Amino acid sequence: MAQLRVSSRRLCSLSCPSLRRSTAAHLPRQLSLSLSLSLSLSLPQSRRLIHSQPTPAGEDVNDRQRALGQQLREEWSKYSQFPNASGASDFDEGKEVTVHGFLSRRRVKHSKLVFADVQVDNGPAIQITSHFEVADSPEHAATKALRAIALHSPVSVTGTVVKLHGSAERDGAESATGGFPAGVTRIDLDMHSIQPLNAFPKDIIISDGVQFPPTSRHLQIRFSDPLRSRLLARPQIGFQLRQTLDTLGFTEVETPILFKSTPEGAREFLVPTRRPGLAYALPQSPQQYKQMLMASGVRRYFQFARCFRDEDLRADRQPEFTQLDLEMSFATGQDVMRTVESLVSELPAALNAQLSMVKRSDDIYPVFKRGLKLEDGDRDFSWPSLPAPFMRLTYQEAMSRFGVDKPDLRIPFEIRRVDQVLPSEFIGKISGIKNPIVDAFRFRPEVDGGNDLGSTSEFIGDFMKNLPIALARNPDGEPVVLMFNSKRPLGGLSSLGFEGVEGLTSGAPGLEAFQDLEDGDILVFQARENKPFQGGSTALGTTRSLMYQSAVSRGLLPRDLSFKFLWVVDFPMFTPDNAADPGQGGQAGFSATHHPFTAPLTDADVELLATDPMKARGDHYDLVVNGVELGGGSRRIHIAKMQEYVMREILKMTDKGVGQFSHLLEALRAGCPPHAGFALGFDRLVAIFTHTDSVRDVIAFPKSMKGEDLTVKSPGLITKAELETYHLAFAEKKK
Repeated sequence: MAQLRVSSRRLCSLSCPSLRRSTAAHLPRQLSLSLSLSLSLSLPQSRRLIHSQPTPAGEDVNDRQRALGQQLREEWSKYSQFPNASGASDFDEGKEVTVHGFLSRRRVKHSKLVFADVQVDNGPAIQITSHFEVADSPEHAATKALRAIALHSPVSVTGTVVKLHGSAERDGAESATGGFPAGVTRIDLDMHSIQPLNAFPKDIIISDGVQFPPTSRHLQIRFSDPLRSRLLARPQIGFQLRQTLDTLGFTEVETPILFKSTPEGAREFLVPTRRPGLAYALPQSPQQYKQMLMASGVRRYFQFARCFRDEDLRADRQPEFTQLDLEMSFATGQDVMRTVESLVSELPAALNAQLSMVKRSDDIYPVFKRGLKLEDGDRDFSWPSLPAPFMRLTYQEAMSRFGVDKPDLRIPFEIRRVDQVLPSEFIGKISGIKNPIVDAFRFRPEVDGGNDLGSTSEFIGDFMKNLPIALARNPDGEPVVLMFNSKRPLGGLSSLGFEGVEGLTSGAPGLEAFQDLEDGDILVFQARENKPFQGGSTALGTTRSLMYQSAVSRGLLPRDLSFKFLWVVDFPMFTPDNAADPGQGGQAGFSATHHPFTAPLTDADVELLATDPMKARGDHYDLVVNGVELGGGSRRIHIAKMQEYVMREILKMTDKGVGQFSHLLEALRAGCPPHAGFALGFDRLVAIFTHTDSVRDVIAFPKSMKGEDLTVKSPGLITKAELETYHLAFAEKKK
């Protein structure tokens, strides 16, 4: 009996019948049989073999090893030796070519005629045909081989080009894969031979709409057209951005990943070293390095930077992410915004040259035009143009009109302040706050055939029932919803009283949206404290966004596929401390809204630093599209004395805290020019342009909501020995 020497740990795992079946299913058949023979030994026998017990008389261990080695070699050669794929210039009708890909969609017309597809990424559709007339001929053998190979297996196919569909260009241009002539959308091959390069296992069942768990991310990517297409579109978007920046005279510079801990504003990941007490920190962003580059004389810098932040995760956040980072010296914030507008506005035309957006069922995703094959019910369309300059809104205007500092301009209803026309009795009922501000918006469903009061009422009931607790139990008061119905007294708004309804619907400046109410119109009221806006959203702003999303999903509003870009500017320079963000660790009770390097907006704001810093505005700008913050930037403080003043006197940072930025202060002191910059969330940009709500759909191996990579099962447990190597120890549990 042939033997196979394996480690005892491996042998123990394979001795389990279920594990042995799973392992065998992933190996070539003959090799699986060989392993099964070796592993059919009982566990005690296997252990005796592993521990070099005397071999049975008449058996030569070396001969057995040589026989097994020969068999392994034969199996390996069968799957590893294959012809090279043909180049683009080889594809002429009547010529023999070789293509590599995955076998898919086999159609057996009868015993002597078989069709199949070979799947290639970024390339044309490939259909192969195998047929024979004479039994036991080479064509018969090829047809049998095609029928025998498991679908989804990687294959090498050689055959004659029968037809090239599309407009093949003969100028030497190649497709994105480098293997097919440009302009060709489909290739028909008369197959001569097919060679499997591995075997797709039978225990993995593939069917239409199959869903794989996150632990099988490789299968998710392989068998999900939307996911794979988005991952293929991602580098195309990156290429276009790089090309534009190169044209604009930017220099790509890589900055270190192993940095040090500094209080910029977010939690960091620490990397311990073998030197006692010392650790690196993974960069929250290359912010300090790129400012030092400005002092170095690099006038225009960019890089696709990997960034790391240990923060609470949401659909649009990951603990590690990619941002397109840029900085410009001798520049203002306006210069940077114009540059970013050029970057973004040139994307649609570049993408439309290679890709189309396809609406298939409920999903929308990009497909390379050369491989585009529309099915029944599919619709393809192009990315819309994005004319620059983009709209600009101040932070105060965004918060008052939309209730959020990253407004979605697709939402067809805005927020208005209405407490000036409401009776005090109504205000007292909706909030216990003294002299509150009351805001409201009007939501009007857009349904073919007119508004159905019943369906609208049902929608509002479900919406309010599922309102997040933070909104439903808002200490400022719960949102109040009224539906207009002309058949009821005061149109169903009797709780406002006659004067309240008259004032609200008067058409006075700012109240035009409430003037011509229709049956089924929804009015939502929300009280808030009478104080300046702080933070990223109000309760009513969040309710408004959620209602729009719910209405679109229920078909009460149309799905808007346009991109509504805008800039939000003139943010407050400082924000009160909160438990969620560590800030800069100062004792002032507030932290930098963006980061401590942001310059004041005007000379008047510079004076406010000394008299009333909470009223000072920063030269900070956010790029927003469809309710998503794509990135942010600012003009920087380039004078070392001013930067140190902000840290010490405004933020009240300690000497140790300021000392952590000594490298930056020294660079600024060395005649650093004025500069400004921006960081564009590349993952979010790709998600927006490929019509998905989650950045996980555009990252090959994303982290879960717990920050775990479920495919490789990271992070992993750390051992005591590893802790000792880095001079660490587990903290004692608090009693």
